[in-house]
Amino acid sequence: MESSEPRWLNDEERQAWLTLGSLLVQLGPALDSQLRRDAGLSHFEYTVMSVLSEAPDRTRRMSELAALADGSLSRLSMVAARLEKKGWVRRSPDPADGRYTLATLTDAGWEKVVEAAPGHVEEVRRVIFDPLTKSQVHQLTNIGQRILRVVVPDDKRLDRQV
Repeated sequence: MESSEPRWLNDEERQAWLTLGSLLVQLGPALDSQLRRDAGLSHFEYTVMSVLSEAPDRTRRMSELAALADGSLSRLSMVAARLEKKGWVRRSPDPADGRYTLATLTDAGWEKVVEAAPGHVEEVRRVIFDPLTKSQVHQLTNIGQRILRVVVPDDKRLDRQV
């Protein structure tokens, strides 16, 4: 007979969990703050534009873009409309299948990503990589991938080169 007793965290696990929880809460706003201050973009807007900048013809289906940017399709639609108004993204029906919508990074959007990237990568380096050794960066990658395999089901997981 199995015990219904919860598998409580030990002291080390509790400390790791509290640290990870705090990191999850604090990291997004820190990156968002830098991008808003220096480039006038939210972190999600930058991520969307960055993902498009690396796509063939700077174009992706909205559904694929949402998954790669770690956002819902409805959130992406709102952001894409905002980026479209600024002239940085253009949406159009997919000529291969009209049920889908394509998002394309415009030349002006490309210029915005190129302008924002140096400050963003410097902030990422400052808050994430500078405090870590090479070994810790490797461990961080492995730990993150192991957790993501549990959190994100196989059918929702996209292989990405970051």
